[in-house]
Amino acid sequence: MTFFLSLHQINFFMILFISGPEILFIGLIILLVFGADKIPEIAKGLGKGIRQVKDATEDIKSEIKKSAENQGIDTDSIKKEIDDVKEKMDDLGGSIKRKF
Repeated sequence: MTFFLSLHQINFFMILFISGPEILFIGLIILLVFGADKIPEIAKGLGKGIRQVKDATEDIKSEIKKSAENQGIDTDSIKKEIDDVKEKMDDLGGSIKRKF
């Protein structure tokens, strides 16, 4: 069985400051504790759980958007303003990082 990480999962691990050797060490510990025959079952259950959380998040987002549209709130303009603020913060953060 091969194990591939998507780009999103790799970014998630980078956020947690877990490097490649640490991931391998954790995988080895999991292999020793659960055994090779249980790992596919665990991975399948974990994948289903992650999928359920992702689906629930998407449902909540769509409900919020529908509710805002029913109230006459323009979500596109709000999203544009938020994106502008994020861009300005990234520019500010980049200039600070360059100074150090």
